[in-house]
Amino acid sequence: MADGDGLGEAATAAASPPAPAPGLSLSLGWRERLRAGLAGTGASLWFVAGLGLLYALRVPLRLCENLAAVTVFLNSLTPKFYVALTGTSSLISGLIFIFEWWYFHKHGTSFIEQVSVSHLRPLMGGTESSVSEPGSSSTRENETSRQNLSECKVWRNPLNLFRGAEYRRYTWVTGKEPLTYCDMNLSAQDHQTFFTCDTDFLRPSDTVMQKAWRERNPPARIKAAYQALELNNDCATAYVLLAEEEATTIVDAERLFKQALKAGETIYRRSQQCQHQSPQHEAQLRRDTNVLVYIKRRLAMCARKLGRIREAVKIMRDLMKEFPPLTMLNIHENLLESLLELQAYADVQAVLAKYDDISLPKSAAICYTAALLKTRTVSDKFSPETASRRGLSTAEINAVEAIHRAVEFNPHVPKYLLEMKSLILPPEHILKRGDSEAIAYAFFHLQHWKRIEGALNLLQCTWEGTFRMIPYPLEKGHLFYPYPSCTEIADRELLPSFHHVSVYPKKELPFFIHFTAGLCSSTAMIALLTHEFPEIMGVFAKAVFPPSFWGNVLQSAVSFHQPQGLAESTPHGCLSVSLKEHSVLGDFGASVSDHIRKLGQASGDRMHTQGDTAEPRGA
Repeated sequence: MADGDGLGEAATAAASPPAPAPGLSLSLGWRERLRAGLAGTGASLWFVAGLGLLYALRVPLRLCENLAAVTVFLNSLTPKFYVALTGTSSLISGLIFIFEWWYFHKHGTSFIEQVSVSHLRPLMGGTESSVSEPGSSSTRENETSRQNLSECKVWRNPLNLFRGAEYRRYTWVTGKEPLTYCDMNLSAQDHQTFFTCDTDFLRPSDTVMQKAWRERNPPARIKAAYQALELNNDCATAYVLLAEEEATTIVDAERLFKQALKAGETIYRRSQQCQHQSPQHEAQLRRDTNVLVYIKRRLAMCARKLGRIREAVKIMRDLMKEFPPLTMLNIHENLLESLLELQAYADVQAVLAKYDDISLPKSAAICYTAALLKTRTVSDKFSPETASRRGLSTAEINAVEAIHRAVEFNPHVPKYLLEMKSLILPPEHILKRGDSEAIAYAFFHLQHWKRIEGALNLLQCTWEGTFRMIPYPLEKGHLFYPYPSCTEIADRELLPSFHHVSVYPKKELPFFIHFTAGLCSSTAMIALLTHEFPEIMGVFAKAVFPPSFWGNVLQSAVSFHQPQGLAESTPHGCLSVSLKEHSVLGDFGASVSDHIRKLGQASGDRMHTQGDTAEPRGA
């Protein structure tokens, strides 16, 4: 233990960055503070500079005249213009809403928020700056990535199907690819780890198979396997590849695996005799052991699929006794499923007592099988009405707690067991506590739950109560660690695109989806009301935005900012603005200027008439 602690401290010291000198750290701290202050005030300085430039150019650009022209032009618009304007706004916001909804369901995040954070925020100086020692941010990033990597570790599916006899037949029938590129790439890495070693160059057949496992094209791999058999008729890995990918039925796969077993046992005995000669021979023995275990396990799965369940159980038990260090292959999960098919519940309980231990990694198969065994004792007599009237018995409480424990470990499984979501073929790799593991478990164990009367009824009545015990699953857990936040991304890479990935906890809709939906609905309603009731909407618009209000604002703005000679007062305070044809607005300014002159003349004539007809005051 002391040596281990010393090694751990040495590794930690080697991984940490060297400490800088004191004077250097102080100078770097002052520079970091200055840079952070400038970055924080950069956006404000640009905004103030823009306002100052606009104020300085108000006279050359004739901003006040243009503002007056635009105000008069907007007051003279017809309801048809507002119908077109609100209708266009509704269409644009509706398209944005549809795109946001699609992007959120495909990637799990808002497109507008992502663009704002990744592109606009750095431009506005909104980066998260913290004054810290050099290298501390990289250390935190390394720790976060290491934690995410441990949470999202991908495991090989213990009950994975045969590519040629099952996956390819599914593709022939449906035209869909059940395996993703990421999943097949992980399988290729597993094959190179299990079936190759550094001494492959000593045997030509192994050299050919080393290239075959790296091939992406299935026909090329099959062709390479036949070439290896031509060089050596006892090449076990070549028979394995043909059984996995070329055989179209389980019977053909079993026949090829039996040939592989005969060749693999011969090579394994030969390697045992030479294992102590050199480290290369030890590596070769490990490779031959992996090949032999893989062949026997697949033969057991063939026997299980062909109905010879007791034979499959015997092969699995022999494997677990003969090769106890290979527990990472999770052969006990294959054994649990076969024993459940035999309805040997006492043997299932014995296997669970050995592997449902705190020191071993949990899985959905272990947790839900334990819940199934406890549910089996009370499910046939369970009734929600009776339980609510008299309370739960001790056995029922134990069953409900086991269900809550299983649901907390993997909350995606109940929807597949209760057939609330459709099943697909399980992938070759699964993510613990993810949707891929839920599919793999439900695909093989749904029949066992259906066989026990009332088990699914009890599950349906109690599984949602788990979420009341863990209201914040990403921050804290009840019986397990908090639920990892990276399962959705990994499951999307492992599962085919035609499958709707189950997400937990369910994400709330982003703000911009609600905003665009409300904007689309409101503008569409305004457009419809303006089209159907133009008079009423006109009265409403004048009541909300009275022309006198904008007139007073405009008059005060022009009288304050405009130089002499540009504006002159008309009788009774009416404002007449002269716009030349070669102003900033061009032809639009000229037309609006004519319209303003006509309005001013009409207003002046009307006011003179009223002055003539009015009675003198103070008479």
